[in-house]
Amino acid sequence: IVQAISQNSRCQPKVDQDLRKSFTDSLEEDIRDFLINEAELHMYDDLTKVNPVTPSTVLKCLQARYSAKVFYTHAGCTLVALNPFQPIPHLYSLDVMREYHSAPQPQEFKPHIFIVAEEAYRNVQGQVEPMNQSLVVSGESGAGKTWTSRCLMKYYATVATSSQKCQDTVEKIERRVLGSNPVMEAFGNACTLRNSNSSRFGKYIQLQLNGSQLLVGASVQTNKYNLRITYFLCCQFISSNTISSNAVYICTLSTIIQGCQILAGLLQLGNVDFRPASEEAQTCDLDEHSKGTADLLQVPLEELQSCLTVRTLRAGKQNVLKPCSQSECSVRRDCLAKVIYAQLFDWLVTFINNSMCADSSMWCNFIGLLDVYGFECFLLNNLEQLCINYANEKLQQHFVAHYLKAQQEEYVTEGLQWSFIQYQDNQGCLDLIEGSPSSIFSLLNEECRLNRASDAKQFCVRLQKELSDNTSISWDKFSKQPHFTVAHYAGKVSYQIEGIMEKNKDPVSPELISLLQNSQDSLLHSLFADGDRESEGCRGHSKVVTVVSKFRNSLESLMKILHSTTPHYTRCIKPNPDCRPLTFKREEVIAQLEACGIVETINISAAGFPIRIPYGSFFQRYGLITNTRLTVQMNQMNTLLSPTGSEMSNQAVLGSAVEDVLNVLLKRRGPNSTLSPDDNNNMVHCGRTKVFLTHSLLEMLEEHRNRVRSQKAFCIQCCWRRHQNRQRNLKRQAATRLQAGVRSWLVRREIGKWHKAASVIQTRWRRWRAWMDALAEAELDDAEDFMEKEASSVLPKLDPLLKERGSVQLSSIQEPVLVRGWPIGLVMASAPSVTVSLTATGFQQIRSMMACLRIPFRNGEYKVKTNQFDVCEGVASIRAQPDSRINTPYTHVNDMLSITLVLFIYYYSIY
Repeated sequence: IVQAISQNSRCQPKVDQDLRKSFTDSLEEDIRDFLINEAELHMYDDLTKVNPVTPSTVLKCLQARYSAKVFYTHAGCTLVALNPFQPIPHLYSLDVMREYHSAPQPQEFKPHIFIVAEEAYRNVQGQVEPMNQSLVVSGESGAGKTWTSRCLMKYYATVATSSQKCQDTVEKIERRVLGSNPVMEAFGNACTLRNSNSSRFGKYIQLQLNGSQLLVGASVQTNKYNLRITYFLCCQFISSNTISSNAVYICTLSTIIQGCQILAGLLQLGNVDFRPASEEAQTCDLDEHSKGTADLLQVPLEELQSCLTVRTLRAGKQNVLKPCSQSECSVRRDCLAKVIYAQLFDWLVTFINNSMCADSSMWCNFIGLLDVYGFECFLLNNLEQLCINYANEKLQQHFVAHYLKAQQEEYVTEGLQWSFIQYQDNQGCLDLIEGSPSSIFSLLNEECRLNRASDAKQFCVRLQKELSDNTSISWDKFSKQPHFTVAHYAGKVSYQIEGIMEKNKDPVSPELISLLQNSQDSLLHSLFADGDRESEGCRGHSKVVTVVSKFRNSLESLMKILHSTTPHYTRCIKPNPDCRPLTFKREEVIAQLEACGIVETINISAAGFPIRIPYGSFFQRYGLITNTRLTVQMNQMNTLLSPTGSEMSNQAVLGSAVEDVLNVLLKRRGPNSTLSPDDNNNMVHCGRTKVFLTHSLLEMLEEHRNRVRSQKAFCIQCCWRRHQNRQRNLKRQAATRLQAGVRSWLVRREIGKWHKAASVIQTRWRRWRAWMDALAEAELDDAEDFMEKEASSVLPKLDPLLKERGSVQLSSIQEPVLVRGWPIGLVMASAPSVTVSLTATGFQQIRSMMACLRIPFRNGEYKVKTNQFDVCEGVASIRAQPDSRINTPYTHVNDMLSITLVLFIYYYSIY
């Protein structure tokens, strides 16, 4: 048995070695197959499509795209930007900005920094939690971070200012946001060994948006380190044409002149040299540059020379003056320059914020742009590089925590089938720099708070004693200079200890502050009027605030903002260390890819789901796709279960509803595509409380949601138009009813008047008829008497011609003849055949009346006969019908009515 075990143990390494060899051979074969077709490598716009994903394949793909002048490439959830080191104007034109902004799906376009900007902007528009966005631009010094941040600011100043209502305000904000960038770069950037325009401060710009996602303001937060003022840095501000054209938007002309005068004084102060004194008790001599410095800073020359060469020591309650050595005078000179420049820079940032920051009631969301100094490694590195690299370590930890570590842990918590991918975690390096109880920062602050002279070798020994257990720090035992080496995520950096404690103390003596407070320059006097810096110069144990402490506090506040927003990462890569255009150095690029964990990011992004939305938020946004209402169901289950059980039941109900929404979407993509709880779909996965999506499926959801919203909007419009038509018809019907009612009322009123008038006429007619009857009876009685008298007398015989014509020569009659016509009562009773007997005079009056009334005469139809000319047997009376011989038929009713009216008027006038 022992022999078999020993043989097995000897065979096992051989088996493992064979397996490892076969795996390596297969991987090399895959890489070889991938690299064969190099002509198509530049077409891979996303590194997740590279198969297999190795540093060699990723590097070769980036090199091919760089050679084809394609400088942006997706790497899963990040964007890789290669610095071309030459201007590419057409790549950032306004037309390109509008093209990416108006695209329905910008991800389908070529990789660009505008895709990252548009994704963050649409997240704010879609109110996706967390709504505030941060765009983190990271990379080494000289990789192009400042230019990338500048392009992002220009993009948002273009696409978020489309309101015509507040165009003047928007243009003012745009000018100030874009104009502040070169001003701050001139103050905070400098020429280094690796970059001619290196950022020496961290800048976080908040672009403030209102409820309509329009730019209404901006604010700037800085994280700086008090560097030494170099001639180039100040000269860059004074001689820059860009500042002269843009600073006018921020400061007034007089303020710019004052600032330039102070900077000129700092230039003169940097040229001040000190000559050692002949005796130890005497002060050092200054050259002629001190006079120019005093004139520019408007301070007394004697007081300036005294502050630079003599220091005040406090001995109990007394002050003792001690001359400074040549090196101490140089330190005090640099300290004076740094404190003036730092205060001037802080004043500039405050001034910029006051000029373009909107009131808190005007904006509700923001998009942050973080441009931080890149990772630095020089031949001689000190506290400046330690702080800068520490900031980059914090950003790398944020990226690891957000995209790598937290993402994988969340997959397991939510029940996804996931195998962990190994990645480089820099937590050990951060514990070394800022950890508790012992770290580089804590030991350095403790050493600076002690009121004793600094000793570099002693501090190095203490570091070795306290931090020897940490694997991220090491020492070169053969080096003559005290130092320590830190293994950063981007590589190892060796830091010199000599001078690091003096820089951390950053002492500012009270006499220097007093000198600046007495300046005649109003701007310089206002910078130090409050006297806050005086307390920092005290050497008390509890009052010393070191540079490391201030830098760490400022960085922590920045990281707190980043953790509360949705980050978008852009990795800037420096293709060559010499900044030569279109030159690709493989060693330089592969070191940066490995340092920032691009390969691990690609693997996790390719296998994972970058979009994670809680069930409630998902259903609130996309629930309209299925028209499902869950309020009643959830309330019913909550009343039956305990709080814990009700929460679980709510998640179950929401999960079922989310699956219904996804099934609707997947069935549109494919008839047989469905989502089940055990399905390991490569586009979507439903966890316990969240749904995990890819970017492609999220775009499909948004497209389907927009389609459903359009349909529902169309339905709403149809219903609204139908409602309007119904209301219009109802109003028309109501108006018709009102008009009919009014007309019927008017008719009834008119008919009532007619009835009343008819009653009056009938009454008057009856009265008049009765009167006529009485008159007719009286007439008949008179006629009988007349006939009796006529019978007793003989009348003369008339001429036949006159009788034929119907006229009477009254003069030939000896006695007057009574000429009378038929009574009106007899006329009306005999209509339409009326017989009229008239005298000659009466007939002429009737014709005259008819002519006045314009009654037409028809020849041959009117025959009028008098009673006098007929031989009548009997007497005509209203009680008897007239004889047919004297009847005159009327063929026209209108004529009959006209004749009747005339006779009525005439007869009425007689009586």
